[in-house]
Amino acid sequence: MPHIEHLCDQLAAFAPPDTAREVHEALSALLRLRNMVDHHAAVLAGAVERLGLAKEQGRTTRELLIVMGAAPAVATRLLRIGVALAGTPRLAGHTADGSVSGEHADAIARGLSHIGVRAREPLSESQRQTCVTDLLAQAFSGATPADIDRRARALGNQVADDAPAAVPARDDRDINTFDVATDGDGRVVVRGDVDAVIGEKLHTMIDALSGPRPEPDGSPDARSPGRRRSEALERILDAAAHGDGLVGMPKHQVLLTLPADSPDLASMAFTGPVTLDTVRLLTCDATVTGITVDKDGVPVAMTDNVRLFPPHLRRALIVRDGGCCIKCGAPASWAHAHHIKHHADGGKTVLDNGCLLCPSCHTDVHHNGWDVVLGADRHPWLVPPASVDPERRPLPTYNRRTMRLDNAA
Repeated sequence: MPHIEHLCDQLAAFAPPDTAREVHEALSALLRLRNMVDHHAAVLAGAVERLGLAKEQGRTTRELLIVMGAAPAVATRLLRIGVALAGTPRLAGHTADGSVSGEHADAIARGLSHIGVRAREPLSESQRQTCVTDLLAQAFSGATPADIDRRARALGNQVADDAPAAVPARDDRDINTFDVATDGDGRVVVRGDVDAVIGEKLHTMIDALSGPRPEPDGSPDARSPGRRRSEALERILDAAAHGDGLVGMPKHQVLLTLPADSPDLASMAFTGPVTLDTVRLLTCDATVTGITVDKDGVPVAMTDNVRLFPPHLRRALIVRDGGCCIKCGAPASWAHAHHIKHHADGGKTVLDNGCLLCPSCHTDVHHNGWDVVLGADRHPWLVPPASVDPERRPLPTYNRRTMRLDNAA
């Protein structure tokens, strides 16, 4: 397309202006141009889907867009907008002239889809046009895409109320969503919108497992409520993964890849690179499948997919430690079996090299400066970091809190 190539050449040669007025005008023009480009990209993405071009290459349209250079989220968005524009000429007119951004158009497209699901029956043309007008008015009034999402939910409730087979939003499973995504820092962002029953189950389990517990010196729990809830979620996941009766559960909690010549570049299947401290934490007691690969990514070794502390040793740890032995005395069913000398450093899987730690305390040992040592009494003792106790005096385990090291000697 010569005219598009000419436009690309002109943009490549563009130089930012000097004055504030020119900068403002240039940025306004470029933002409008961006909106117009998004419009045409979405229209063409819809055409690729309609013409079956991707199937000729053995791909889905989304896969083809990704191969062509679109990020996965952008490919999904272009397809969604392309479908919406084909059935909504009024929206298409505003995206074509650049007055509505791709993000706002996508929010309107998602909103119309949500309203359609809530209606339980196909919307009439007049209903659809009313909804489009309402959501466009939101966009032109300065609403954000998130605001448009919320407005669409309100409209969906209104439509559902008028439908013969109306289902209240709190009970409507058809609009349930749950997403897990990794951000630029490698952290995992969880977003969900579920019906009241699933929400009640989640609230009940999180509440039961996220209560405060005292610090080693008896002071109040220093963890924030958000951190307590996140650790409760981890306990729920651990319990689910270890449940013998759960059909279809993965055979491992974590798939860990370790480059043979660069162990510091270890990574997990879904969330990517991890630190060596995290590798040590995982190899303590999580159900891990560790795959060592050579420089070409070819597996050269693979760990057995079993817990590193077998059941008979774990029972012995439970008898000796009772529960989490560092701070909180959490039940043994919540705890990991930790290698006092890390397994990754050659530590043996024996009773005198193990102790029970809940996920929170386990993280404190691997990441936050706490140490565990085995005393002459063959019980673990906890050594706090200097930030907690400058003298780093050993503390007894939770079930032996009244003891001191000289007593044990």
